[in-house]
Amino acid sequence: MNILMVNKFLYPKGGTETYCFELADYFKQMGHSVQFFGMAHENNIVGNDMDLYVSNVDFKDINIKKIFYPLRIIYSFEAKRKIGKLIKKYKPDIIHLNNINFQITPSILYEIKKHKIPVVMTLHDFQLVCPNHMLFIEHRLEVCERCKGGKYINCIRNKCLHNSRIKSIVAAAESWLYNKFGTYRKYIDHFISPSIFLKNKMIEFGIDKNRITQMHNFITSSEKNNFVKKDYVLYFGRLSRQKGLKTFIDACKLLPGIRFVVAGAGEMEEEFRGIDNIDFVGFKTGDELKTLVGEALFSICPSECYENCSMSILESQMYGTPVIGANIGGIPELINNNVDGLLFKPGDKYDLAEKIEYLYKDKNKINEFSEKCFSKVINEFSLETYYSKLIKLYDSLIRTK
Repeated sequence: MNILMVNKFLYPKGGTETYCFELADYFKQMGHSVQFFGMAHENNIVGNDMDLYVSNVDFKDINIKKIFYPLRIIYSFEAKRKIGKLIKKYKPDIIHLNNINFQITPSILYEIKKHKIPVVMTLHDFQLVCPNHMLFIEHRLEVCERCKGGKYINCIRNKCLHNSRIKSIVAAAESWLYNKFGTYRKYIDHFISPSIFLKNKMIEFGIDKNRITQMHNFITSSEKNNFVKKDYVLYFGRLSRQKGLKTFIDACKLLPGIRFVVAGAGEMEEEFRGIDNIDFVGFKTGDELKTLVGEALFSICPSECYENCSMSILESQMYGTPVIGANIGGIPELINNNVDGLLFKPGDKYDLAEKIEYLYKDKNKINEFSEKCFSKVINEFSLETYYSKLIKLYDSLIRTK
């Protein structure tokens, strides 16, 4: 089978890219052909035989001086033309979309339709229904569903994108345009939702439930790692405000006798410096991150936005490290409360501190949770299981196209 994977970034950047690259590698192991379409970048690690890519677009750099930038962000004639050339040469049996908005744009769907190729899209966020893709206003630290029913003017009123009126106008216009003309409804054959929560939100916002299959993300490791636990509690991931890190810092300060380690990068880095019981170790990857996660007593996922299917939770559990997570979005689907981890009220520093102290003092409970975590990941979140479900979906769409 020839599979064309489409994602705006073709280099390691986040969970979406990890998903794309690992899935593609496994497809190749199983005898399929995979090529990629996305933006040109010097750090790209995947691509296509025709060397066809979209010019790099930095949405964060948009300003009034770049008068034509908004047009490229909403509808890319370049992306539409180049993916057409690639399709004619590569002849994919199926096209699997991931994150495409603002850089590649849904314009490519109109070209794909001409070739009568089935299209699957994995929903990594809320991009189909929310102009800023998060159902969350960052500068207010507020969950927001005001655009429900196509009321995208609320994105402009609240300056939802980076607290910028200009960017929010562009994002609202993009959402209005593609929903007004039913682009997603008409030209995407099936959606994959990594969480039940996201699937239900899509249905609430008007996506046909029969066109959404829920499949939790996968983890590639299948061997138990015998890490020796060390005396610290870990947070690892992006250091941004919607991740609930202000609540996490406040909870840490309530527990001066417990050592916390924070690994990551982002806008809040400086706020972790100078706190006696927090060791900020910066951005970590590879074996260094693996060891840091595996040796932690447990990790924290304090998000205050709607998480989809948090890879940090699955990665933590994969190494036998239980998670205390906020009871919001898709997080409760990954943590069985008081079975393999604990849940707390999002934004409540006292509840979080209470849960941390309780688990920290009960090493037998940590060991019990650790065993449950590893067995759950192996049985429920393996790449082999995910591949089996996905290839059946591919086959059914190809047969009916």
